[in-house]
Amino acid sequence: MTIPAEPDSRHPWYSPETGKISRITFNGSPDPTLGIEVEYQIIDPESGELAPGCPEILEAFNQPAYAKEELLQSTVELNVGPCRNIGEARDALTDRLAALRATAADLGYGLIAAGTHPTSYWEAQKITEAERYQSLQERMQWSARRLMIFGVHVHVGVSSGEKAIAISNSLTTFLPHLLALSASSPFWHGEDTGLASVRVKIFESLPTAGLPYRMINWGEFQRFMNTLMNAGTIQSIREIWWDIRPHPVFGTIEVRILDALPTVRETIALAALIQSMIVRLSELYDCGEFLPLNRHWIVAENKWRAARYADEAVLIADDTGELKRLDEMVHEIVENLEPVAKRLGCHAELLDNLAILKARPAFHRMREVHRETGSLGEVVRFLERQINDNNPF
Repeated sequence: MTIPAEPDSRHPWYSPETGKISRITFNGSPDPTLGIEVEYQIIDPESGELAPGCPEILEAFNQPAYAKEELLQSTVELNVGPCRNIGEARDALTDRLAALRATAADLGYGLIAAGTHPTSYWEAQKITEAERYQSLQERMQWSARRLMIFGVHVHVGVSSGEKAIAISNSLTTFLPHLLALSASSPFWHGEDTGLASVRVKIFESLPTAGLPYRMINWGEFQRFMNTLMNAGTIQSIREIWWDIRPHPVFGTIEVRILDALPTVRETIALAALIQSMIVRLSELYDCGEFLPLNRHWIVAENKWRAARYADEAVLIADDTGELKRLDEMVHEIVENLEPVAKRLGCHAELLDNLAILKARPAFHRMREVHRETGSLGEVVRFLERQINDNNPF
C-alpha cells in the first residue's frame, strides 16, 4: 500500500498552524481577460510519426516563457495571455506559433494540431522526465501512459470564486456544443474509431477528468479541494482535469473540453465563443437571474452524442426529452451572443463558428482526406498544411 504524501508546506494555501491545506483564495479578475493554451504534436517530417522533440525545442526556443513541456515528449504547449481582447490573443498565438515552428524546423521537427495522432502508438512515446510527470505515471499507470491526446484550454477572467462556480455549472450545458465544433480526433492507433472525438473518451479514464461535479458555491469547491489535497490524492488544481474548472490562481474559468484545432483561425473562433458565453452568463449572474442549467445526466448524454456525431448530433434539449439538432442550437447560441461579442470586439471571430459548421468540423476534413487517398499518412500531411492555413473554411 502506498501512503499518500503529506501536504506540501510550500503550497500557497498551506496552513502551518494545522499542517494542512485550508482556505483557497480566488484571485479574481475585474475584466474578462483571455488566455489560450494549445498542445501541439511534434512529428518527424519524413515519417509523419510523433517524435520526442520537446526537450530540444524548449532549449532552443527564444520565447521560453510561452512554451512548456507536457506529459509526453512529443507534445509542446504554447501559451498566450492574459490578453485584453481576441485580436491581441490571435496576434500573439500567430506570432508565437510561427516562431515555435521555425525553431522546430531548424531541429528537424514538424508541428501539427489535432486531438489525436492518426497512426502513432502511445506505447512508443517517451514520458517527460520532470518529477511531476514521472509521479503521475507512477500513480496512474496505464491511464496516464496512454494519454497521447492533445487539446486546447481557454481561460476567461471572472471577478470572484462564487461567480466562477455559478458560471462553470451553467457552462456544462454548452460543453457538448463546444466539443462538437472542435472535434478533430476520429483516428487512434491507425484506425477510424467511428467517433468524432476519441480524445475525450481516452481522457475520461483519469479519476479527476471528465465532467465536473456540480458545486453549490465557492465554499463547497474549497472543501472538495481541501479533501483531495489533504488526503494526498492531488497536489494542486493542475491535477483536476475536468472539462471545465475554476482556476483560483489565475482568477479564471478554464474550459478544457476542446480537441486541439488544426488552424489558428478555428482556435480563435472557439475562444471568442467561450469568452462571449462567459461574459453573457456573468451579466445574467450580476442581474440576479437564473443561469441556464441542464441536469447532469442530460449533459453526460449530450457529451457522448457530441463525441460520437459532433455537428450531426441530435441533443436532449430539456427535462421532457425534447430533441434538437446540435447545429441548429449552435446557430441560436451564436445569434444570442452577437450583442456581447460586438461589445467585446470579437463579433467576426464569433461568426467564424458558423463558418466551421458550414465547412464541417476538422474530423470531417480528416476523414475526407482518408477516403480520397486511403492513407492516414496523407491525413498527417494534410494537418501539416492546415497549421499554416489562415483561411481553412
